[in-house]
Amino acid sequence: MDTLVNSDLDYQSGFGNEFATEALPGALPVGRNSPQKAPYGLYAELLSGTAFTVAREHNRRTWFYRIRPSATHKPFTQIDNGLLRSAPFDEAPSPPNQMRWDPLPIPDNEMDIIDGLVTYMGNGDPTAGGGLAVHLYAANTSMTDRYFYNADGEMLFVPQQGRLRFATEMGRMEASPNEIAVIPRGIKFRVELPDGPSRGYVCENYGAQLRLPSLGPIGSNGLANPRDFLTPVASYEDEDKPCQLVCKFAGNLWAADMDHSPLDVVAWHGNYTPCKYDLARFNAINTVSFDHCDPSIFTVLTSPSDSPGTANIDFVIFPPRWMVAENTFRPPWYHRNVMSEFMGLVHGQYDAKPEGFVPGGGSLHNCLAAHGPDVDSFTNASNADLKPTFQGDTMAFMFETRYLYKLTRFALESPQLQKQYFECWQDLKKNFTGN
Repeated sequence: MDTLVNSDLDYQSGFGNEFATEALPGALPVGRNSPQKAPYGLYAELLSGTAFTVAREHNRRTWFYRIRPSATHKPFTQIDNGLLRSAPFDEAPSPPNQMRWDPLPIPDNEMDIIDGLVTYMGNGDPTAGGGLAVHLYAANTSMTDRYFYNADGEMLFVPQQGRLRFATEMGRMEASPNEIAVIPRGIKFRVELPDGPSRGYVCENYGAQLRLPSLGPIGSNGLANPRDFLTPVASYEDEDKPCQLVCKFAGNLWAADMDHSPLDVVAWHGNYTPCKYDLARFNAINTVSFDHCDPSIFTVLTSPSDSPGTANIDFVIFPPRWMVAENTFRPPWYHRNVMSEFMGLVHGQYDAKPEGFVPGGGSLHNCLAAHGPDVDSFTNASNADLKPTFQGDTMAFMFETRYLYKLTRFALESPQLQKQYFECWQDLKKNFTGN
C-alpha cells in the first residue's frame, strides 16, 4: 500500500508547547503513552530530546505512534562527507582578518540539499555537547527516496532563494525566504524544492536547544512571540519502497537501506518538534531617545551556555525598523566583540555595508576583530538629517557565538572569498581637530 495521508501544509501554533495531533481519528491512545496494544496496530515509540531527568520546564520529548519502529533499517555504512565538516575544525589556521564571501553558485549537476551543504566554519564538538557549525547550501533537486536525520545537532535553516518544503516525521511544513525552520536533533525529514534552484544558510547547533530569550526589562511583550512559531500536524507516508536513510553522526555521514518510508508516524504528542517562523512577525525593540542599542535586542532564538549571558548561539536579525534616535550615529558603531559574528543577508541591503555584502553571501568578524561601517556609510550617517527614517527593504541576520570560529579549507580557499574586503575601511580619514 502506497499512501500519503494528510499531505496538506497545516500547522499548530506555539513554541515549546505540548502538542497532540493525529492523522487518523483515535490514533492517539487516551490516558497512557504505551498501551499493551496501540490503536490501528501502531507501535509506540519515544523520542527524547533531553535527558530524562532534565527539569520539567526544559524537558523535551515526543511520543510517536507509527507503522513500524525506527529500528527497522539495515546497518549504517559511512559515505562521503562531501564538503560537510565537523569538529575539530583543524584543516587550516584561521586568520584574525575580517572576511566576506559572495553567494555560492547554484550547482550544474543534480544536487539535493544534503549534498549541497558546504561548511564554512565552526567550533566545539558534537560528541561533547557544545559549539556550532555554519553551513551554506546550494541545491537544485528535491529529495525523493532519500531521508536524513542529524544526531549531532539541531539545524536552523535560513532560506535565501527558493522555498524549502520539509516532509518530517511530525508532518509537513514549508519555509520561504524571510522565514526560518528549526529541525531538532534526531528528527527524520526530507526536503523538496518547489521553486527549483535554492540557496541559503544553516546553523548546526551542538549545544543546548534553541529557545526564546528572556525578555528581562523589556517585559512581557516584544521580539518573537511564541504563538507565531508554527509546528506541523500529523501526516504519514505508508509507502513500501527502497529508500536510503542518511545520518550525520560524530561528524560524519552514514547511510542505511530501508524498504519503507521512515515518515510513517500516524499520531504524536509532545513538545520536541520542528517549527517554522516568519521573520516579518518579529516585533523590533529599538531606541526612542539616543544611542544605537546592542544587537542583542534583535535576538530571535538563543542557545544558552554554562556561562549565564554568554550564548552558545544567538540567532539575531536586523529587520525593517524605524530609526528615530536624536543626535546619534545610527548604523552600528565601530566595535570589537569578544563574541564572534557570522552574518548573512536574505534580501535588500544592510545599513552598514550597502555595497559588497549581497543576498546569499556572508561575512565573518571573529573574536575581537575590529569592524564597523564602511567609508560611505560612515560619511552619510555622520551628515544625515536625523528625522525619523524607516529602514525598509532589508533582512540581515547573525549567528553570534561565544566560540572563536575556526574556518574550513573551503572557506579560506573559496573563489567566493572577497580578498579585498579590508579595503572598505582603508579610506577612513583622520578627522581629528584637537590641534
